[in-house]
Amino acid sequence: MTRYVALLRGVNVGGITVRSADLAAMARDLGLADVRTVLASGNLTFSADEAPGPLQARIEAGLRDTFGYDAWIVLTTADHLDAVVAAYPFDPERDGHHPYVLFGSDPAVLDEIEEAAGSLRGADEQVARGDGVLYWECPKGSSTTTPVAKLVAKPRYKSTTTNRNLRTLRKLL
Repeated sequence: MTRYVALLRGVNVGGITVRSADLAAMARDLGLADVRTVLASGNLTFSADEAPGPLQARIEAGLRDTFGYDAWIVLTTADHLDAVVAAYPFDPERDGHHPYVLFGSDPAVLDEIEEAAGSLRGADEQVARGDGVLYWECPKGSSTTTPVAKLVAKPRYKSTTTNRNLRTLRKLL
């Protein structure tokens, strides 16, 4: 069985509420094993003997049916997540800064964001490419207002990307 991590996009903000207990129940109803939710920001870990593509589609359909919203997730394995966390290229404890990882299910979208971020990023932001992710560091208190934050918040990236703080990712492992 493979250990997976599903990162839900856009829940518990903007009127879309997904309670952790309800999320876990939905996952169990889908036949997923070893289900665990982490924090209230749409993080689900579980085990399954299913290929990622069909599994992602099944979970997204389950979210739509259960919670009534146009659901998208980024699905990765626990092993991949562990490698992503270990490879964080900036000082994750840098005073006054947040360490983030932007996950993407479409490599072309990550390429596009990386290219645009190179010319947009603020003086105190850092962006670097990783394996299926972009690493991003920004000053505390500006994670929605920096040029890169505004770029990744564009509606066109909604279905293929989601962002998590490095500390949250560590809790998922």
